Amino acid sequence: MNNIEDIFKKYEIDLDSSQIEIFGKFLKLFLEKNSHVNLSAIRDEEWVIEKHFIDSVMLNADLDFSWKILDIWTWWWFPWIPLAITNPQSEFVLMDSTRKKIDAVNYFIQELGITNARWVWGRAEDLAKNDEYKKQFDLVVSRATAYLPQIFEWALPFLKKWWMMVFYKQKNESEIQDWALYIERKWFKILEVRNYFIQGQERIFIFIGRRG
Repeated sequence: MNNIEDIFKKYEIDLDSSQIEIFGKFLKLFLEKNSHVNLSAIRDEEWVIEKHFIDSVMLNADLDFSWKILDIWTWWWFPWIPLAITNPQSEFVLMDSTRKKIDAVNYFIQELGITNARWVWGRAEDLAKNDEYKKQFDLVVSRATAYLPQIFEWALPFLKKWWMMVFYKQKNESEIQDWALYIERKWFKILEVRNYFIQGQERIFIFIGRRG
């Protein structure tokens, strides 16, 4: 467990003993499952901790409240499960239409005993019409591997009026500029682009909110 704690501390992230234990179990389960099913090309323990666990929780400084948070179109379990482990005061919902992902997610949250997170199987376009989810979330996050305007359109119906979205991305200035123009037409704006580094590689958070 010390290796996990030391790597988190390298990024100035403190974990309590319970969180260290859960991440240790998650690491073991992830590596075991990944040896049978090709879930990720990253198989080295330290790389999994940094490129998946650490990358997911770099957002923690902005999650100080008891928010209801939606992870839409998830990249398997990230950032959703690490955020749920380190933010027990918040409620997390994962939404995805791929049954294989949902089955894997269900396995992990049961094995890890995570109680502040649940999953929903379905297409965002359909679930957006359901009053249980429509305009119910304080924050929508996505480790955005898809086209940003598409993720924005999927996320929009789930967001409470004055709250925001955060997308994890690799830095691409032209994509950000194009996206800023697109969301302006929807009465949203980019509130902040914040950079951070994982293993020396630059990553960014894009914070999106409504125009005043």
